[in-house]
Amino acid sequence: MIPILRSEWYCPKCGTRANLPPLRPRQVHTHVCPRLRYLSTPLLPIGVAAKVELVERQDYIGTEQVRLDPERGRPVQSIVTTRDTGQDAVVFAPTATVGGGARE
Repeated sequence: MIPILRSEWYCPKCGTRANLPPLRPRQVHTHVCPRLRYLSTPLLPIGVAAKVELVERQDYIGTEQVRLDPERGRPVQSIVTTRDTGQDAVVFAPTATVGGGARE
């Protein structure tokens, strides 16, 4: 029998802890964080100090379908995680739409 390796993860914003399997490259553990307005927020390995910030979208939205802050109704651009070794971002891109009208 091969043991399944697990490690401790936490949210620097709300303190949530989880015992989860290790990640493969370009994967991230997330959870719905009550301190970041119930958006999917990355979890970090225990012992990694970081700052997690919500970034509101500053440009014109028009008719784009964007992710909104559930509490304030403002458009959210990204969640940025800043550590001593660098910075990561979870970007909420607008949803693409297609018109179905006939053309002459």
